Amino acid sequence: MPQKEDRLDFSNREYRNSAFATYFSDPNRAAELFRALDHDMSIEPEDIHFTTLKGVLFMARKNDLAFTAGAKVLVISEHQSTINLNMPLRDAIYFGRTMELLIPSRNIYKTKRLSIPTPEFYTFYNGIKEQPQEQILKLSDSFLEKTEEPMLELKVKVININLSAEHPILKQSRSMYEYSWFIQRIQEYLSEQRGREYAIRAAMEDCRRAGILTDFIAEHGSEVMNMLFTEFNMEDALEVRGEERYEDGLEDGKKMGVELGIAQGMEQGMEQGRAQGVEQGAAYQLIAMVCRKMEKGKTPESIAEELDEDIAVIRPVYEAAKACGPDHDCGRIYGELLKKGL
Repeated sequence: MPQKEDRLDFSNREYRNSAFATYFSDPNRAAELFRALDHDMSIEPEDIHFTTLKGVLFMARKNDLAFTAGAKVLVISEHQSTINLNMPLRDAIYFGRTMELLIPSRNIYKTKRLSIPTPEFYTFYNGIKEQPQEQILKLSDSFLEKTEEPMLELKVKVININLSAEHPILKQSRSMYEYSWFIQRIQEYLSEQRGREYAIRAAMEDCRRAGILTDFIAEHGSEVMNMLFTEFNMEDALEVRGEERYEDGLEDGKKMGVELGIAQGMEQGMEQGRAQGVEQGAAYQLIAMVCRKMEKGKTPESIAEELDEDIAVIRPVYEAAKACGPDHDCGRIYGELLKKGL
């Protein structure tokens, strides 16, 4: 078995923005969203300044968004299927990197107090599992030692934007309502056992008929289709493969527990399973994107250029997909790459 550092690095690459991040990267929609989050400030589109970091991924896709509005900086992310309990930790890291960009490094050594935008952290949930209308995730919940007043705290407000949750933001932000309406239509078609591509196309057509997201779909067209197809593929890969790796890791953990202590072994096994699941999910995402472009007759070079990726990464994936035949089974292709030590 090859060492991990010899394999293609699927887990830390920059993909294009998610549909969510692209949609709210419009200053008009971002300003509307800011006002809907119970802010009294009169913010206009020209007051929005995006600070979204490049190359920072949550769950291997660019679904994060950050912008300043007046005296505040909002860090926002979207999750489709699950509530990620590590969001406070990730947002803490994200905020630190954002401050590095906003504040010249030499200024932090000055004795006078610096003024920085007040941070706020939000996650919007639109998965199919039941979740409360709102909930708060705390960084301190991850601390090994619990204290009544931790010296460092970060809170993330999780807002359920499913139409059934009837959160007030859906009335206060037309943009958020339309986006949620669109995602719900996709989920409804998927629940009818429709194919993923059919579900997205049908939902886009429903939007056109209902006057929902008309400008966004008209501007981005097939790009929206590709983004959502990739995102839903990623969700499946993370859920299915993550469960398999979790189970494998749990079994490994139990065996280790015999020698090192049952509690320690199970913990290591579960962590290994989660990490391997995320890594494999990212690999499936890249494979799916390459296969879709292969079907359009793209060459490895043109695919690498479109994905802004190194040809040394794309070519092995392309060759493995070609060798596996026209069905483009991501699992089989991934297996072939592993056999080759990639």
